[in-house]
Amino acid sequence: MKFIFANNYYYLRGGSERVFFDEMEMLEKDRHEVIPFARVFEKNFQSKYSNFFAPPIEYEDVSLPRKISAAIKLMYSFDSKHCFLKLLENFKPDIIHAHNIYGRLTTSILDVAYTKKIPVVMTLHDYKLICPSYLMLANNKVCESCEGKKFYYSVIKRCHKDSFLPSMVYFMESFINRVFKKYIRAVKYFICPSKFSLSKHTKYGIPEEKLVYIPNFINADDFNPNYNSGEYIVFVGRLSKEKGVLTLLKAVKGLNVPVKIVGEGSMRAEYEGYVKENKISNVIFDGYKSGDDLKNLFRNATFMVVPSEWYENAPMTILESFAYGKPVIGSDIGGIPEMVRHGETGLLFEMGNAQDLKAKIKEMLQSPSRITEMGQKARKIVEEEYNAELHYQRLKEVYEMACS
Repeated sequence: MKFIFANNYYYLRGGSERVFFDEMEMLEKDRHEVIPFARVFEKNFQSKYSNFFAPPIEYEDVSLPRKISAAIKLMYSFDSKHCFLKLLENFKPDIIHAHNIYGRLTTSILDVAYTKKIPVVMTLHDYKLICPSYLMLANNKVCESCEGKKFYYSVIKRCHKDSFLPSMVYFMESFINRVFKKYIRAVKYFICPSKFSLSKHTKYGIPEEKLVYIPNFINADDFNPNYNSGEYIVFVGRLSKEKGVLTLLKAVKGLNVPVKIVGEGSMRAEYEGYVKENKISNVIFDGYKSGDDLKNLFRNATFMVVPSEWYENAPMTILESFAYGKPVIGSDIGGIPEMVRHGETGLLFEMGNAQDLKAKIKEMLQSPSRITEMGQKARKIVEEEYNAELHYQRLKEVYEMACS
């Protein structure tokens, strides 16, 4: 079969891109032809199909008319539509698999697919279909005000960047797509990486018959586990408010264990200032890591903490930690409890509760043998339930249903 995989970015920007690239590689190994489509970015990987990619959108440090033009393109992109049409006419795919396309490629490409009668499958990495700002957060708190398709709350609460104009752009995008049923009309099946995501989208009105649960996967053979109790606790992720880093910093104050914060983000300076001001001496900010540096950080850790304060869908970092034989302490929110089995592969704590997190960290540290047992169990679960073969079989079933 011939596939087109569509995503805003063609580089490893986050966990959703990791799934995007891994699924393409999986299909190519089974001798399918897979063609990417994205927007042009400086960080993009090289591709022989990049001449079909949609041109970049410039909205930083530009004049007001160009900002307005960029805002329109973020809602509905005619240049993306034109480029995608050329790609379809040249390669005539059997099926299109869309990942994150909103705000860059836009639903314009779904219109092309619908007109050409090409089936579309879409992975829901977040909550964009039911929340204009896609995180279901307002004022740094979990928000469900838009239930019942009341997207105007995203403007009232200024959900995006705490600013009126960006929130208005996101509202208009979601409103237009809902009124004209852009997603529902063109997409045959939506893939939900967590049962939580599936239930939440059902609750908000996405037809249940279009929703399919397929968890993310990881190639465990690529990860060499280390079941020994490590030297430090590790956090790996974006340094932004919804990731719960501040709660982690409060929880580890006074503990006799190093804590490594791995990642970059808009809140790094504020978090470093908090650590300095509160004299938290056991926290180390390691910045962004990749390759062997990241592997060693995982393998030498005692366990990982995922203190998220939003509806995390299915974090790839949890699967990575498990693959390295490391248990996870995670917030009891979103899809995290589906992955972290309390008392088996890690521990769960009440979201945002620094004292509860501190208690769970202490509980874990008191028993190195338990950490080892949890790590071994986590590795086994990854091998048996989150492996590439099972993921591929589930994907093929959805593709066959979409094409029938």
